[in-house]
Amino acid sequence: MRASGILMHLSSLPSDHGIGTMGKEAYKFVDFLAAAKQTYWQMLPIGPTSYGDSPYQSYSTHAGNPYFIDLDMLIEEGLLTKSDVEDIDWGGDAERTDYEKLYNNRFAVLKTAYNSFKKQDRRSFDLFLEQNEMWISNYALFMAIKDEYNGKPWLEWDEGLKRRDSHALWMFKDSHHDEVEFWEFVQYKFFEQWKKLKEYANNKGIQIIGDIPIYVALDSAAVWVYPDLYDLDADLNPRTVAGCPPDAFSATGHLWGNPLYDWKYMKTTGYKWWLERVEGASKYFDVIRIDHFRGFEDYWAVPYSEKTAKNGRWVKGPSVDFITVLRDWFSNVQFIAEDLGIISEEVVKLLQVSGFPGMRVLEFGMADDGSSFHAPHNHTENCVCYISTHDNVPIMGWLNKAKKKDLKYAKLYYGLNEEEGYNYGFIRGGMSSVASLFVAQIQDYLGLGEESTMNVPGTLNNWRWRLRKGQINGSLAKKIAGITHAYKRGRTA
Repeated sequence: MRASGILMHLSSLPSDHGIGTMGKEAYKFVDFLAAAKQTYWQMLPIGPTSYGDSPYQSYSTHAGNPYFIDLDMLIEEGLLTKSDVEDIDWGGDAERTDYEKLYNNRFAVLKTAYNSFKKQDRRSFDLFLEQNEMWISNYALFMAIKDEYNGKPWLEWDEGLKRRDSHALWMFKDSHHDEVEFWEFVQYKFFEQWKKLKEYANNKGIQIIGDIPIYVALDSAAVWVYPDLYDLDADLNPRTVAGCPPDAFSATGHLWGNPLYDWKYMKTTGYKWWLERVEGASKYFDVIRIDHFRGFEDYWAVPYSEKTAKNGRWVKGPSVDFITVLRDWFSNVQFIAEDLGIISEEVVKLLQVSGFPGMRVLEFGMADDGSSFHAPHNHTENCVCYISTHDNVPIMGWLNKAKKKDLKYAKLYYGLNEEEGYNYGFIRGGMSSVASLFVAQIQDYLGLGEESTMNVPGTLNNWRWRLRKGQINGSLAKKIAGITHAYKRGRTA
């Protein structure tokens, strides 16, 4: 079935409280997608962000981001009053998230809501804890200890807590019951709001594409609870960390700093941790995009002491053995494989074994000899066509900086003209692809430029761009619906 969708993270929604949430603007966006005859809403990872504010660096592989909890909904429930959220500085720019102010102010408000909640009936809360016992208690304990240590990484905690001595953990939990339960409450409210939003979207015919980062943050509950799954030394420091070699973006490569998996040990467990992780994601998303798919074939391992990724080396990954288990275990789950970057023949073969659709990005397909597999005439049905991704400049920004020969080729290839708008030439090109799914960033539909880029790899101060209230409207939805219908990608309902 041919379909299309829009890529926009929750954080980019308008809001009076500093960042997009699962409140009324999220529901309005679902209505917009439905009116535009779209089938999918693609998001970035929804986990709690750690240092650097990247959704790809999270404190947990299961938890949701507390920033996305809508405060107005908590007011409607009686857990907060309007005065609890007024006169708080959430940031002075409605088009940019100020993460420092969120970090300093959001949790105090959520703790006020928690104190109100303690007077209410706990039955649904207790049921939530029971249903998520696999991860919730460890995550809440991790965050409570982290607060006690003023945010220090777990590697800097006292030995007993760092190494999860059972007595030390019991003593801490016993003396910090409220602090631990607060973090459980936050997750309870996150997933309560998420469930309602997803049900609303699904009832409108909109499916959610979620994103699973291949790696986890070193300073996370995932590593603290399961250190044996990673390449760590006796002091629990990483021997090697993740990154990618020098490329067009950086002459020294990209040093992500995530601890690398001990795949040999993971295999002895039947990849249990990964299966549990994907199982959890499958409950919250309709389609799962797997980040950095090529890392399952081989990955760039950088010594922990290095300051750049330049001196890394390629290490063989679990390849077909793992992907076959994943594919067969989740035969009813739809996946998208992010197969971008340096792609070898082995990665291509692994993708074929998986059967997952890969990604094609029109901004990468401007080779004027027509050879790029990102160009629409080289697409296959089993792929997802994008104009740009969250790591790329939206198409109008790309065109403003394109080489003359690339711009000339793009004008010829897509029939670009100013009357229609150059961005819509690319949209038509993606819509007309044989790819089963076409996804565009909302920035591309709005014709926004470089200023709306979500992430510039290798730089700081990313993940901040947001929509203004009223920036998307009925006339834009009608325009998108028309072009979607013309290329037979629209829903009939």
